[in-house]
Formats: sequence, structure tokens, C-alpha cells
Amino acid sequence: MTSAGDPRPVPSTTLFEAVGGEPTFRRLVDRFYAGIATDPLLRPMYPEDDLGPAAERMTLFLMQYWGGPNTYSAQRGHPRLRMRHAPFRIGPAERDAWLRHMRRAVDDLALPPEIDAALWDYLERAAYFMVNVMEDPAAG
Repeated sequence: MTSAGDPRPVPSTTLFEAVGGEPTFRRLVDRFYAGIATDPLLRPMYPEDDLGPAAERMTLFLMQYWGGPNTYSAQRGHPRLRMRHAPFRIGPAERDAWLRHMRRAVDDLALPPEIDAALWDYLERAAYFMVNVMEDPAAG
């Protein structure tokens, strides 16, 4: 199916729908935060005693990004990801630790390869985009 004047096919479902909607995103984020909870590098970046609020924000953001309800923006406004993460030191080590936990979480979903690749491509690009410190503190 194409739209008028545009030869490209129009997808019939969003990634949000294709993966099973909210339950799948909640599983993804729950698995991710289970890893964060015990990570000595990343856990200090979450000042709240309970990771629940951070997990809820990420779940709502990812659902909205991939075509689900716009609850995130309704509650929090524009995502402004770099600004919201600016107070935290995010270097290559933090990025790589984040990606390790997220890769495990994505793998646990056992998504079809094309959906897995689309989701992972976004998550990987987002993780690199959040880096705000390039030097390695151990090298000093």
C-alpha cells in the first residue's frame, strides 16, 4: 500500500503493535532495570531509592517513540533526552554498560530479526547520542 504521490509502501502496523504493545515494552524495561539495579557503574546515576519511576518513564517514552500512546509527552512534555541526561556523567564505559543491559533485555524478547534490528539500531544510536564525556577517567 502506498500513499498518494509517494511510491514508498506505508507500514500497516507500528513497531509498538508488531511487538505486542505495552506488555512487551514493560518486559523489555523490567529486564533492563533488573540489570541496572545491580550495576555498580550505572546504579548511582539513578538517585531515587526505587527504580520504578525511572522504569516507568522509559517505558512510556519507548512506547510513544514506537507508535504507542503519547502518555510520555502528555505527562512530561518533549523528551529532551540530552538535556534530561546532562547532569549525569555519561562516558564510553557508561554507554557500554547501558548497552550490555539493554542487549540482554532485547534478546529476552526473542523478537523477529527485522524488528530486533530496528529496535536495536535505535537503542544503540540513542546510547551513543547520550555520551557527554569522552575522556576515560581511568586514563588520568
